[in-house]
Amino acid sequence: MLTFFTTAKPFVGHSGVIQRNALRSWKLLRPDVEVILFGNEEGVAETCAELGLRHEPHVERHESGMKYLNYMFERAQKIATHPFLCYSNCDIVLLDDFWRAFETVSNEHPSFLMISQRWDTDIVNPLPFEDPLWQPSIRNFSRVSGTQQIPHFVDYFVFSKGLYDQVPPLLIGRSFWDWWLVWKALSRRAAVVDCTPFVTAIHQNHGHGYHPKGKEGTNEDELAKRNVALAGNGKHLRYILDSNYQMDAQGKIHRVFFRRQYFEWKIAYKIQTLINITYPLRRLLGLRRAKLEAAPDHKTRP
Repeated sequence: MLTFFTTAKPFVGHSGVIQRNALRSWKLLRPDVEVILFGNEEGVAETCAELGLRHEPHVERHESGMKYLNYMFERAQKIATHPFLCYSNCDIVLLDDFWRAFETVSNEHPSFLMISQRWDTDIVNPLPFEDPLWQPSIRNFSRVSGTQQIPHFVDYFVFSKGLYDQVPPLLIGRSFWDWWLVWKALSRRAAVVDCTPFVTAIHQNHGHGYHPKGKEGTNEDELAKRNVALAGNGKHLRYILDSNYQMDAQGKIHRVFFRRQYFEWKIAYKIQTLINITYPLRRLLGLRRAKLEAAPDHKTRP
């Protein structure tokens, strides 16, 4: 019923651990789940053989080595054996609540995109998949010890085949391709369903040593700017709060409106409140600074 596709870093060290955790969690959702792994990085072929994944060694790349999103989306929709697909970053562990949400969304909407916020969690070891209680254990650990990321980060995209018929050559590994995918679904008048209250999507924390400026570099460098330019110079960018539907904690889907506007208003309101509250102190400090600056400097006197 569902085909996952993704691409990975080399399967070495901590990256190898968390990527295997993610891939195994997807395979365990249902016996017929298909997983396609693009790329020929170190350890990819061996991992595909070990976990029973479909290996697509070839993936088209930019001269920088970054992989093209459009190639993977076009190829995956062509070769997938199931009518629904999920592109997920290869560090996201998904649990049975994800599957229940997927069944509900796919039953209610013929054309859809399903997304949610993630829980950033420190995981350094292989997950105990042999333990029948591994799912409630890791869910509780993530909710208690992890942090729910803000709605600007989108890490998985479940969609009906054919929704992404035309994808620009955006680059995975730099920012803003995820926001374009949300915009595209909305532009196709699909139901974009935010399942955050229901789904615990676990992001296994990792470093950003692949970029000399860390995470900020992936937002700001020339390749990130290239992604923005391809996204209508920023006009075709949306994120989770632009969803037109939301699933509540009980698994019911509701139509929603103006969530992004309300969120941004709340941020602006909090900033303005802080400015108002601190005004007396800032005014006092400003007066004192003015007096200090007006005082003659004895070192410059003749």
